[in-house]
Amino acid sequence: YGVGQVLFKATPLLCTGLAVAVALRGGLLNVGAEGQLGLGALCMAVCGAALPQGTPALLALPLALSCGAAGGALCGALPGFLKGRFGAHEVITTILLNFVVRALLVGAGSRLFLRETTHTARILPAAELPRLSAYLPALHGSALNLALLLALLLCAACAYLLARTAPGFALRAVGQGATAARVAGIAVERTYLWTLTLSGALAGLGGANFVLGYKYYYEDGFSAGSGFMGIAVAVLGQGRPAGVLLAALVFGALSQGGLAINALVPRELVDVLTAVVIAAMAAVLPLSRRLRG
Repeated sequence: YGVGQVLFKATPLLCTGLAVAVALRGGLLNVGAEGQLGLGALCMAVCGAALPQGTPALLALPLALSCGAAGGALCGALPGFLKGRFGAHEVITTILLNFVVRALLVGAGSRLFLRETTHTARILPAAELPRLSAYLPALHGSALNLALLLALLLCAACAYLLARTAPGFALRAVGQGATAARVAGIAVERTYLWTLTLSGALAGLGGANFVLGYKYYYEDGFSAGSGFMGIAVAVLGQGRPAGVLLAALVFGALSQGGLAINALVPRELVDVLTAVVIAAMAAVLPLSRRLRG
């Protein structure tokens, strides 16, 4: 059960960590993963609940996931456009967009939430991601679901994109030097746009863990800071998909461990421990790079 819960908590961190990591490799810092995650989750839930009864799972699930990715992508495309067209700094635009999205979610909730609740209607059963405990009895009681497989596939896809494709090369070239990339013929402004759009889509898909695989509806405040924690995950993972995966597992273990011992120690102690891990890794990583060099 404990292992299952660690993996469950690591799943959205893997998605938001990948979102920030992809932007980092392109020389951008996406601080808006929290808003992108929330908007993507709401779009996912609304789509899943609006589908007509009898919609097959082969259609319902891809549609719900596509709506989640589209919601996050839209939230990332705006800062990408502003960066490419006007040179607006993405840190400012993405962090401010978090507040705009939060206001939109609250406003939409007044119309979409069920009466006297803070959540939407339940999604269609065909759009649900099954719990892994149905296949692995040892995970009985855990909320772990097939969103983990989706996150792992996204991790592999990002690794392939960055290492073995022309768009991935262009992204890395812009990240290492926009001026040199422009001289080499790379469309820097277009790269900014699609990089942050992809980053937003990855964050938006992180909502599948909760909406499609756990509660089966969107609930206000469900993310609990997973978007912001994705920044730490991406930085500790050095912007590489494999590193992001390991960092997500570390923070998932810290989160679940904090719940397991909250009757024995104050909750704040777990936050302090998390901060110590971040500070220690931030100090060690530059040293390890120098030693390897």
